[in-house]
Amino acid sequence: MRQLFGTDGIRGRAGEYPLDPPTMFALGVALARWIGTNHLDPEVAIGMDTRQSGPWIADHLAGGLAQEGVRARSAGLITTPGLAYVTQNGPFAAGAMISASHNPYHDNGVKIFDHSGFKLPDVQEHDLEKFMFEWAETGAAPAPRNVTVDRGLDEAYIAHLASTLPDGLPGLRIVVDPANGAATNLAPALFTRLGASVDCIHHHPDGTNINLNCGSQHLEGLRIRVLETSADLGVAFDGDADRAMFVSRTGKVIDGDAVLLLTAMWMKQHDGLKEVIATVMSNLGLERALARHGIGMVRTAVGDKYVLEEMLKRNAPLGGEQSGHVIFREFSTTGDGMLTALRVCEVLTKSGKDLDLLTAELEVYPQLLVNVRVKNRRHIDELPAVVAEIERAEAEFGAAGRVLVRFSGTEPLARVMVEGPDLERVRYFAHAIADAIKSELGA
Repeated sequence: MRQLFGTDGIRGRAGEYPLDPPTMFALGVALARWIGTNHLDPEVAIGMDTRQSGPWIADHLAGGLAQEGVRARSAGLITTPGLAYVTQNGPFAAGAMISASHNPYHDNGVKIFDHSGFKLPDVQEHDLEKFMFEWAETGAAPAPRNVTVDRGLDEAYIAHLASTLPDGLPGLRIVVDPANGAATNLAPALFTRLGASVDCIHHHPDGTNINLNCGSQHLEGLRIRVLETSADLGVAFDGDADRAMFVSRTGKVIDGDAVLLLTAMWMKQHDGLKEVIATVMSNLGLERALARHGIGMVRTAVGDKYVLEEMLKRNAPLGGEQSGHVIFREFSTTGDGMLTALRVCEVLTKSGKDLDLLTAELEVYPQLLVNVRVKNRRHIDELPAVVAEIERAEAEFGAAGRVLVRFSGTEPLARVMVEGPDLERVRYFAHAIADAIKSELGA
């Protein structure tokens, strides 16, 4: 079991363990030791979003790397997929992205990429933890070091994205919400470069307003702006822009499942796509809509890292999550919100259809997610009252519904998801299961 790394790197409240200065310095030391002697002149790329804690975390990572003879170069403000691209295509042994994604500003985190541009598998994160604990046992004080920003790294990433859509987006009217985060400068620059007419909201970061009532988890403002301006569509990113959510011209919300459907149908028509990789959270309606087009769907654990692992195993070109992480393997090694927006815009412009029509086949089954704060974790099979409620729900819904209970990889939460044809019964069973968890493990 990993103790520091969750489903998407190390994450927590900035300044508190494990996001405190000594642990971040230890991560730099560990990353340098993990890189080892495989590189004659090892260097690590560091990127960050707009949180006020990003710079001191970068300095502590750079200090730990320097202690073991590894140089650091900063890409400055850049998206997580942008940092992955830079790591893969530059002279870097690894990359470290400082971000807590969609979390509020007081949280932060670090995601590690190896030279291939892929996030580290669990076993390698376990190795990093071992090195971190070894350094911590020495009792040495951290020695942070300023890291030099290379302004050209983000430009290389934007050029790469633009190259994936050579016909551009002339005349397309798009509202962009970068969530006061990593895509604040990059997204408007990309869409403008491709000829779109861009209206940007929530693009004045101050270190504390990242994701604050904006971005991919708060689409109300985007929806209002799209309707007010009669834009063709709106797109919202999260803090590090590895996910994207959309709003159609009529105000309909287009989530990751809908994006998977519309892009899968396009890829089936033009490239013979056979299957899509999704997670256990994707709606049953997506699975059934894909099946009507002869497209299979394979489910994985939650986390775009696990989606990607299955995509590589099955040589699948498309995968993603309901939350808006979508991976196009032809162009990227990770979920990329801006790339996803380009692919959606491509289908929209080339098909001549709007987002409402492109997603009309998706019948969304009522789905409710209930979070339960827990004091500790135990295997669900060890909680008889919880098992009994799950079995009751599964017996009632049969093949027309699903029940999923899992623990968060980044927070002390149990997540209960119930899906079925009737909202009232979905709500009843979701809360019944949540109440059983509270009685057993509640904080």
